[in-house]
Amino acid sequence: MKKLICLLFIYSNLLFAQTNYPDVSGFQNSAHHWYDIYSDENVINPRPGHPRYKPENVKEIADNILLYQKENGGWPKNYDMLAILTEEQKDSLRKAKNQLNTTFDNWTTHTQIEYLAQAYLLIGDDRYKEACLKGIDFILSAQYPNGGWPQFYPDTSGYRKYITFNDGVMSGIMKVLYNIVMNKPQYAFVDSVRKEKVKKAFEKGLDCILKTQINDNGKLTAWPQQADNVGLFPQWARNFEPPSICNAESAEVVLFLMSIENPSKEIINAVQSAVKWFDESKINGIRIVEKKIEPKKYYYSTFDYDRIVINDSTAPPIWTRYYELKTHRPLFCNRDRKVVYSLAEVEHERRAGYTWYTYAPQEVLNKYPEWQKKYAPNENVLNKK
Repeated sequence: MKKLICLLFIYSNLLFAQTNYPDVSGFQNSAHHWYDIYSDENVINPRPGHPRYKPENVKEIADNILLYQKENGGWPKNYDMLAILTEEQKDSLRKAKNQLNTTFDNWTTHTQIEYLAQAYLLIGDDRYKEACLKGIDFILSAQYPNGGWPQFYPDTSGYRKYITFNDGVMSGIMKVLYNIVMNKPQYAFVDSVRKEKVKKAFEKGLDCILKTQINDNGKLTAWPQQADNVGLFPQWARNFEPPSICNAESAEVVLFLMSIENPSKEIINAVQSAVKWFDESKINGIRIVEKKIEPKKYYYSTFDYDRIVINDSTAPPIWTRYYELKTHRPLFCNRDRKVVYSLAEVEHERRAGYTWYTYAPQEVLNKYPEWQKKYAPNENVLNKK
């Protein structure tokens, strides 16, 4: 009877694996950088028309993820986890295992950990479990005492040391920790000692998120792209990423906070304040369009389009990625750190190669009514009176 039950369990898992597979959308940003943006730091580079696995090829994708993982437990950014690699490319990755270019940037490391956990649940290969645990330990080792995470670890030179909300760093890590804290099935293998460490790291992370929400002109707004790793105030990232209120990244943070069951009054206040800010900072009557141009080649990329702002009374609300501290003006920037106040003033390479506008806060506003009725029934910050 036990043998029959075991066989039925294996069969049901195989059947499930054939019709369901882990989400691969978290790998898209890094894959885009690998294929479309030149980097001389890559260990391997894509071939023309590089073949890719389909999302249902779970074992092959998980095996790829193991190849990319470094000895310290983290992953480098800007590779395609779904790429079908040659033996020569695989060998190059094995030889680079001791590199210390591990990061959380561009949705890296936390996405690999989550995928491996799902793959282990489906396939049961112990290699995926061990790699996943190693990744969790990497997250724990990279956390600052104040609860934040740097963009890179252990290389925290320059702006890499700052607590990062850009590209899903804080929200992505916290989602993994929350899944472990909430005993999600894919993390059933995590031992009790690690779970306790994860719980403490999660609580510190929440505290850091609450403390880095920008209090501007006496009221809470949203979050910066990066915060100082000591003082927690907004910091410069790259030269075109100034200290500011950053709506694109903040939307991810708010959606994460809204996912927390039975939130504290501090979390409720943070969400309420951010939702009010999103509502106040939305821009109506414009649309961003791309127009074809003769290809222009730059060091990192080639663009055959330009982006312009047009007036359109039928356009849905839109937000700029950055809002200036204190004045709350929409903010843009060039690679020379020159701040400007319209997309037209941004040089073409950055205008075409960077996301200056976002619709991300709309998802927060759409989900707010249900969340508000459940956790703040007496205070609808979107109620126009």
